[in-house]
Amino acid sequence: MLPNNVIFAFMLTLFAGLATGIGSLMAFFSKNFNPRFLAGSLGFSAGVMIYVSLVEIFFKAKTSLTGIYGDKMGYWYTVIAFFSGIAIIAIIDKLVPSYENPHEIHKATKDINQAPDDQRLMRMGLFSALAIGIHNFPEGLATFVAGLQNPTMGVSIAIAIAIHNIPEGIAVAVPIYYATKSRTKAFTHSFLSGLAEPVGAIVGYFILSTFFAPATFGVIFAGVAGIMVYISLDELLPTAEEYGEHHVAIFGLIAGMAVMAVSLVLFS
Repeated sequence: MLPNNVIFAFMLTLFAGLATGIGSLMAFFSKNFNPRFLAGSLGFSAGVMIYVSLVEIFFKAKTSLTGIYGDKMGYWYTVIAFFSGIAIIAIIDKLVPSYENPHEIHKATKDINQAPDDQRLMRMGLFSALAIGIHNFPEGLATFVAGLQNPTMGVSIAIAIAIHNIPEGIAVAVPIYYATKSRTKAFTHSFLSGLAEPVGAIVGYFILSTFFAPATFGVIFAGVAGIMVYISLDELLPTAEEYGEHHVAIFGLIAGMAVMAVSLVLFS
């Protein structure tokens, strides 16, 4: 029987990953799509993730590692792990061709309108699903580890990642729907692409339980902080800028930071 905290962390990760399915449903049934609202939501998500990464997760990692290796070396290990997390997600991003990158949603939409080639659209949707799966794997690990260590922080991160997964679901569902005219196929592919996050959580759990050492969580937390900062700066904010006005995204960012700050003060 798995411990309750492991089950809770896994459910958070499942919730965050399956938000891609919400994106596909919005693409099908929303008659009044509001890009300003989406921009504000993505900015909010980025604010939550940046604040919690730099203020809470990085600090926890540093505390853990300095307690083991001393102030100087522990701080160095935290910084190295933080930038290693950024390097890992940057390499993953680099390996995904920019044309099929799920975060280039506006480009995909333009291509659909300009060249309604069923085979090309299907390829775009399938590659987007694969790309999202690759990106979601480390996000799943990040959500799982956060939920395992601090339930309040885990919930905040899961909600932030779920918000940013919604437009990714749109990126998968829209081209597949245009190619096949099947809502079922489009929703299924979008839904399945989000399952990479709980898979990341499962793999992460077995890795952690196999190689667990006192410094393990410190290193992973610092790496997760780096991953989340990169996702926010490279994916969420640029996408928010594309969908709405600059100030809408920035106000969303500040609101996300404020909400995260208040929640940490109230519940930590």
